Amino acid sequence: MIDPSMSKYIDLFAGCGGLSLGLRNAGWKGIFAVEKDQFAFRTLKHNLIDKEEHFEWPDWLPISSHNIDEIILNYRNELEMLSGEVDLVAGGPPCQGFSSAGKRQEADSRNDLIESYLKFIEVVKPKLIFFENVKGFTAQFQANKTKGRKYSDYVINSLNRDYFVHGELVDFYDYGIPQKRCRFILVGIRRNFAGKVGINASVFFQKMIKNKRQFLVSKKLSITPSLEEAISDLLQANGTVESIEDSKFKIGIYTEAKTNYQRFLRKGKKLTGLVADSHRFANHTLEVRNRFETAIQKRLTGRAYREHFKLTKSTINLLEAKAPAPTLTSLPDDCIHYCEPRILTVREYARIQSFPDWYEFKGKYTTGGPLRVKEVPRYSQIGNAIPPLFGEQVGNTLTELLNND
Repeated sequence: MIDPSMSKYIDLFAGCGGLSLGLRNAGWKGIFAVEKDQFAFRTLKHNLIDKEEHFEWPDWLPISSHNIDEIILNYRNELEMLSGEVDLVAGGPPCQGFSSAGKRQEADSRNDLIESYLKFIEVVKPKLIFFENVKGFTAQFQANKTKGRKYSDYVINSLNRDYFVHGELVDFYDYGIPQKRCRFILVGIRRNFAGKVGINASVFFQKMIKNKRQFLVSKKLSITPSLEEAISDLLQANGTVESIEDSKFKIGIYTEAKTNYQRFLRKGKKLTGLVADSHRFANHTLEVRNRFETAIQKRLTGRAYREHFKLTKSTINLLEAKAPAPTLTSLPDDCIHYCEPRILTVREYARIQSFPDWYEFKGKYTTGGPLRVKEVPRYSQIGNAIPPLFGEQVGNTLTELLNND
């Protein structure tokens, strides 16, 4: 049974649960989550089902990874019975086919999940829609023949019959995330519901901007956080121990928290000396470590790094301590730590994305080759996620829309 006392939602393409965690922190209750990848779903299940019991999972749906098309096909009657009971359907389809960080191919089969998303909305008919995707979702494909100039326009036009919709590009850095991360956000309000409460979708973005400073100040968080504020307590120099998961690797231990951001994500616990989850350091060769050392000393990044070491294909960037991180991707080898000759760890990725330290990640650390389109290891789970701190602000604002506050 669905608890009628709480705002309730379904998370589509839920990944490792970043948005669900944010909505949970904002007082929402999950009905169920749809995620195809087994690694990402293991992370979500471990943290938000087994630990937190956040979802009122229906008896008719097995608690496991699912393909959205299979759910629509096999459980259509059950989904239709939810029509009118669901306050929100959240989440956006995988972004790899749209992302400017990748090959950006319209023929990418993952782009077809847009149709699955629209079909799910048509069946469940939620009051609100929250949709997120990469900036490239708003750009046209040069040879686009089937979906119009832009996929964002296609989605908006498809939803317009039943929903008031509004989309904008949003930089998560403006909402307390120590990372420059611009994303396309679309909010929809079902027309028959919007008519009752007298609101429109653009109000969501106005409220988000209006509320963000008070939200961050109430949590004693910086308005313009830096990378150093997020991860300076996770240095390899603090000490390491042998990894229980794989003895070939070393894993980092905690020192004292140095900033409010660190204390916030550590939830005030005394963790000094304890091992940090997923804080496993890469085993770089001596040649790579020496190259990274030189880059740090000379502050070489991007083109300067490539030219200095006579590399033709390197896209490595040296991170800056006093600035936000660039957009995290699923490729950890793209960035060098700002003061240690290494790439970032999974836990540092999680910190930058505002996951609390109690949130544990499951599955492989990385993958490669043909498996890159089939598996979502830990780095990819976090690189694909919506930051929970941003998701909480989304949840608060959506609650205001529901209550017409």
